[in-house]
Amino acid sequence: MPRIVFELPERFSFETDMQIYISHVNQGGHLDNAQLLTLVSEARVRFFQSLGYRESSVEGLAIVVGDIVAQYKSEGFHGETLRVQMLPSDFNKYGFDLVFCMTERSSGREVARSKVGVVFVDAASRTVAGIPPAFLARLKN
Repeated sequence: MPRIVFELPERFSFETDMQIYISHVNQGGHLDNAQLLTLVSEARVRFFQSLGYRESSVEGLAIVVGDIVAQYKSEGFHGETLRVQMLPSDFNKYGFDLVFCMTERSSGREVARSKVGVVFVDAASRTVAGIPPAFLARLKN
């Protein structure tokens, strides 16, 4: 299988710190791949909160994750604080990618990078919906 390769943006618009808890660590003593997704999900929630939204109500629409790709760059260990930087990119009619980079706070060592495909949906009809213009305007501020 070919390796996943993607470049990070030069700058990010959002940043949050997250600690690796013992529950995030697997038997190998490092950040578990399933727990990486848990941390990414928490960071994504914080990103939307920073814009004044809940994921269940972004200008009247919900968001769902359509896809995710993650690439480890190094191990993460219990007790480390991770800086998670995010930037929305690659917009389409129904959503965008939320690109992130996760680095260990004190050393700057990159732990992982990822793209999360976010899709807007109408919760009542359970169908995809266009990106709300008010959301796009808020991103530009």
